[in-house]
Amino acid sequence: MMLRLSVAGLFVGMAAVAATVSSTTPTFSKDVLPILQKNCQGCHRPGEIGPMSFLTYESTRPWAKAMKVAVATKKMPPWFAEVGHFANDRQLSENEIKTLSSWADGGAPEGNPKDAPAPVKFQDGWNIKPDMIVEMPKPFKVAAKGTINYQDFLVKVNFPEDMWVVAAEMRAGNPKVVHHGRVIVRPPGSKFMATAIPGEPYETTSAAAGNPQDGTDLLGKYNPGLGAQTFDIEDSAKFIPKGSDLVFNMHYTAGGTEQWDQSKVGLVFAKHPPKNRFWMSPGTPAAFNLAIPAGDPNAEVVAESTVSVDDAKLVYIQPHMHLRGKDYEIRLIYTTGETQTVFKGPWNFDWQIGYQLEKPLVVPKGTRILAVAHYDNSANNKFNPDPSKPIYWGDQNWDEMQSGFLGLIVPVATDTAKIFKPSGPSLLPRGTSGPSLATLSH
Repeated sequence: MMLRLSVAGLFVGMAAVAATVSSTTPTFSKDVLPILQKNCQGCHRPGEIGPMSFLTYESTRPWAKAMKVAVATKKMPPWFAEVGHFANDRQLSENEIKTLSSWADGGAPEGNPKDAPAPVKFQDGWNIKPDMIVEMPKPFKVAAKGTINYQDFLVKVNFPEDMWVVAAEMRAGNPKVVHHGRVIVRPPGSKFMATAIPGEPYETTSAAAGNPQDGTDLLGKYNPGLGAQTFDIEDSAKFIPKGSDLVFNMHYTAGGTEQWDQSKVGLVFAKHPPKNRFWMSPGTPAAFNLAIPAGDPNAEVVAESTVSVDDAKLVYIQPHMHLRGKDYEIRLIYTTGETQTVFKGPWNFDWQIGYQLEKPLVVPKGTRILAVAHYDNSANNKFNPDPSKPIYWGDQNWDEMQSGFLGLIVPVATDTAKIFKPSGPSLLPRGTSGPSLATLSH
């Protein structure tokens, strides 16, 4: 439950409030701490993204009023889905919001420490308990200024046997400069990074960061607020073939001072071979042909992929856009002509969250997956780097993207290179705008 510094800073100088605790006033130990353990401590503890710790009463008490504002306005915990049903829904219940607000209004009392639940045990800074940790072989120097292209680092692992992974967590070595990161499985014989020297940085682009045609698969991701990912839905897991290595695909952003990063990924292995394989699309559907006119306050861009295998189920959605992004939607268009919206919500660049569907959704072969996004390229967008220019696909924050990381489960024998194929608007040549839904209807 990340409290933005801009909000929390309003209350830094808040004096402690002496109050007489009534029998109806919630206390930290009995009422507040269980909510924090469930919803907040994953980020709000030492070494995590939260700027303050919510592990103890002493560290939480100064932020009581700021916490009330954040939860009452539903800025925290971060959650942006307005359409869809998701297993990892972070939203607080109205009763939980009322409890936190009443605690702040009542003077934020501690109560009896004996009422407190046992502390949550975190695994040495991880949100999972890794069976294996793989780290970049050596630190990478991030320049203080200028454009930093994507960097790929080959890590020789040479897995001794076929492995199945039920959970993964990628952790940035230096979150100050890691915009996002991906860990990609490179199976033996893949052309991806085939001649790379292990540990050395290679400049690349997002489009070149692993291709299903090369047998690669996306194993783990890092985005602010994303956290660990699990792959054991309906007895599924991610597959690492014997002899595979890993590639760390890193997007760094200069922060004004020279920095160093050495990121890592933790893996939890399945105890038995699964019935299904969990596959993550490499950022598809994607609108590599996007064009956003200068000054346009509501530019629409659509992208599409078609499911090309049998027995696939959609289980996970993670949108990706940049600073001009406004909202994102995923529609399924079935071969019957029926259309279903499975995700829709505003975009927040600071919190690139993944959404796990409450129930796996069958997507028969031939189903079109349409992504619809809108952008504000006007001067009214305070995050807009330059509203005077038309914008095209690019890796840097001042460029734009329209892509989605979709998780599917398929039978283990499925050829993952054939799961998706680009279709419809994603095959059109780039124009002066869009492609949009309007262009599809003509």
